[in-house]
Amino acid sequence: MNDAATGPAKDKPWLFRTYAGHSTAKASNELYRMNLSKGQTGLSVAFDLPTQTGYDSDHELARGEVGKVGVPVCHLGDMRMLFDQIPLEQMNTSMTINATAPWLLALYIAAAQEQGADVTKLNGTVQNDLIKEYLSRGTYICPPEPSLRMITDVAAYTREHLPKWNPMNVCSYHLQEAGATPQQELAFALATACAVLDDLKTKVPAEHFPVMVGRISFFVNAGIRFVTELCKMRAFVELWDEICRTRYGVEDAKYRRFRYGVQVNSLGLTEQQPENNVYRILIEALAVTLSKNARARALQLPAWNEALGLPRPWDQQWSLRMQQILAFETDLLEYDDLFDNNPAVERKVAQLVAGAREELARIDDMGGAVKAIDYMKSRLVESNAERIAGIESGATVVVGVNKFTTTEPSPLTTGEGAIMVCDPAAEADQIARLDAWRAARDAGAVHAALDDLRAAARSGVNVMPASIAAAKAGATTGEWGETVRAAFGQYRAPTGVSRAMSNRTEGLDPVRDAVDAVSSKLGRRLKFVVGKPGLDGHSNGAEQIAARARDCGMDIHYEGIRLTPAEIVAAARDEDAHVVGLSILSGSHIPLMEELMALMQAEGLGHVPVIVGGIIPEDDAARLRAMGIAQVYTPKDFQLNRIMMDIVALVDPAPIAAE
Repeated sequence: MNDAATGPAKDKPWLFRTYAGHSTAKASNELYRMNLSKGQTGLSVAFDLPTQTGYDSDHELARGEVGKVGVPVCHLGDMRMLFDQIPLEQMNTSMTINATAPWLLALYIAAAQEQGADVTKLNGTVQNDLIKEYLSRGTYICPPEPSLRMITDVAAYTREHLPKWNPMNVCSYHLQEAGATPQQELAFALATACAVLDDLKTKVPAEHFPVMVGRISFFVNAGIRFVTELCKMRAFVELWDEICRTRYGVEDAKYRRFRYGVQVNSLGLTEQQPENNVYRILIEALAVTLSKNARARALQLPAWNEALGLPRPWDQQWSLRMQQILAFETDLLEYDDLFDNNPAVERKVAQLVAGAREELARIDDMGGAVKAIDYMKSRLVESNAERIAGIESGATVVVGVNKFTTTEPSPLTTGEGAIMVCDPAAEADQIARLDAWRAARDAGAVHAALDDLRAAARSGVNVMPASIAAAKAGATTGEWGETVRAAFGQYRAPTGVSRAMSNRTEGLDPVRDAVDAVSSKLGRRLKFVVGKPGLDGHSNGAEQIAARARDCGMDIHYEGIRLTPAEIVAAARDEDAHVVGLSILSGSHIPLMEELMALMQAEGLGHVPVIVGGIIPEDDAARLRAMGIAQVYTPKDFQLNRIMMDIVALVDPAPIAAE
């Protein structure tokens, strides 16, 4: 038996992170300092949707979204408050920010300089991955080409000024959340990295390029299929080494190392029997820590109750303790790789590598990841449809959802305070401080700084110096976003939902018969308008509902994400909708639905049933029904065909619809 003095030397553990941020910069700062005091070794900052999409907290599109899924950061004052009493020169900070990455990094640099930090010592990561935003998360601002340009602007700037900073975190996490198979997750992420490096090569001196390849990191999802996920990570290591050697000629092995952080899967966390999620999270963490040669460098675990709402500090602490027990109580870090020369692992890795190479070749033939966005998006929608169909049919078992559903009431989910709710006054407080910030700044200096930013964006020079100058002058997130939108134009990403029916037919005949019957009565095809109001870009639910409705024979209208209530009501009017279906996952359902229902009445559409889906607590669901919402669906409503029959019944409550 080995004791601490005589036992084998342990590897250094990965960084322990908790993905956190909510309400206001002040509240988030308190949470960060508390988590650091509990043994967290790195910060992982979650920003709210207005910040992610380049809007100020008082913008029309920000209503109801401020501080909901992360912290609002509108200006240097917010960034200063967010990191108050946290020495940035000593911290490893991961900022999950993409479209506004140049701006948030500019604010971070400005805040660090105010602290007296040596910026060359700043250590951390901006995610800065736009391609997955077009495919799965939806927080893009500009079209793909200028977005790619800003990604590599950040990378080129950090090479010169922040040598310890990771300028891009290729994010395959949301690809798996959107339904990607392991081969697709491998290929789409690696294709994204290639697109970035191909562009970066033109901005960095050749002798410095290998070092920049070495600073590219990845952010990966680990799902519940434990062996497959472990093998996927080993496949990532093999493929990345191969790409760095053969495509980019990187000879030094340390610059070819696959450096990655992980947030384990949130897609598989269940609303039903949520205590089971603790086991899911642990098993998924093992997939990215057990294999030494493919071990994560940073790990953040969701809380067991994220399918229900915003986790409390205690819930986040529980996930942090899981990591600490794994790293410090077990002997995991004392051994060589446990899976080298394992025939089952080698076979699975080879299979994944072959599938990913095939997909990569197809994307290369299309001209690379930017040109292949439509193709990749449609593949994700189809893969996700197959995943959902497997759960519906029972072929894919989800414990507590479609099997072993008998349960005792959980004491963890009962009682006051079981789920944390954002302070309803936080949005008003944030807007008041934003107003005060604007009033106190030098408007002329801000105007001049934004003019310089606009000129930099249009001329092609690196946008980082002008962004940092604008941050120091007092410009806001919305003003930065408005400036780059004016320079590069607006963009609407593909939905991935084709007009043509898929060849998936299992279990659809009764629904199709019902749709045909009610369409005959109506004198035209049942018209279903699907919309995503607000800034949330998690479009899986809307896409799958639209695709299933299409396959059931409904005439669907789905324009994609980020629509105002007014735009959705206009579509319902212009399309002469029989039913309107809305998907909202960001917690902003009450204010958005109040506005939408008022507009429906004003347009004379009060008779058109509206249904809503999302992570919606029962108290909120009751409020929605009281304001006239016909049906409310949450993640426990996974049987899409049942939802389709509900839609038919709403249009025609006669017995034919229920047969």
